[in-house]
Amino acid sequence: MNTHFYDYEKNFLGITEPEFCKYEKSKFVIQSVPYEHTSSYVEGSANGPAAILRCSQFVEFYDEMLGIETYKKVGIATAEPMNFEGKVDAAAIKLIEEHTSHFINDNKIVCSLGAEHTVTLGFVKAHLKKYPKLSVLQIDAHADLRFSYHDNLYSHASVMARIHELDVPLTQIGIRALSTPEAELSTKSNKIHTYYAHNIRKNENWMDAAIDTLSDTVYLTVDADGFDPSIMPAVGTAEPGGLFWDETMEFLRRLTERKHVVGFDIVECAPMEGTIISEYTLAKLAYRIMGFIHTGKK
Repeated sequence: MNTHFYDYEKNFLGITEPEFCKYEKSKFVIQSVPYEHTSSYVEGSANGPAAILRCSQFVEFYDEMLGIETYKKVGIATAEPMNFEGKVDAAAIKLIEEHTSHFINDNKIVCSLGAEHTVTLGFVKAHLKKYPKLSVLQIDAHADLRFSYHDNLYSHASVMARIHELDVPLTQIGIRALSTPEAELSTKSNKIHTYYAHNIRKNENWMDAAIDTLSDTVYLTVDADGFDPSIMPAVGTAEPGGLFWDETMEFLRRLTERKHVVGFDIVECAPMEGTIISEYTLAKLAYRIMGFIHTGKK
């Protein structure tokens, strides 16, 4: 597969030292996946990956929580965006799976910046090839468990239903918008563990309880609307009552201390004119997760 990589003028964080951003030397790869085909409310998530990359160039190299310059410890290469011309639904998922598998086979940890949440199906399929005992951790406002939406099995609202069909254990954090059939599936399936937003703040032990439901090998998917709109306004389908920054950082720190996070994605940022708060926050989130993975469970 011919994949081109950005130099320091466009790469994640604006890294200028080749030894810390060349593909061959990097532990992490930034994969931009601007696929948007089924947005059902606010459109524009296809612009999210590029916006996050731009904002990342203003994120400090030094991580004050971890006390390190993470990029010097791990190396971060940045691939040019994927091209989805003429490919939608199953064909798009197949392309994503193949693209992601290439990096995994080179022993890279992939940080995928996606548009709509549909893309996560391709990422999970790729990781399952190497990690058959994989479980998925989903931070999200929405369950995404509809069998189909607008007559499309590959809708962003159905991505977790497709993953559930792969017999992959799924733990959901921050859910606060779902249909009756989704709630019924969540209740009856022994493969789904849902932690509703309105419940987690009543349970001081929710973080460890949620982590206990996961296998040792975890794929993490973060929908931007999992955060509260007060700190993450630029999303396609905002819902009140979401997660805040500090509690999410504590949860992710515990997760990476106890489990092997082998890949992750950040999706559904729909940039808004006049503000960069969402895409900047997500750029810092991506960098922080890399740091947590580096310093976490070995």
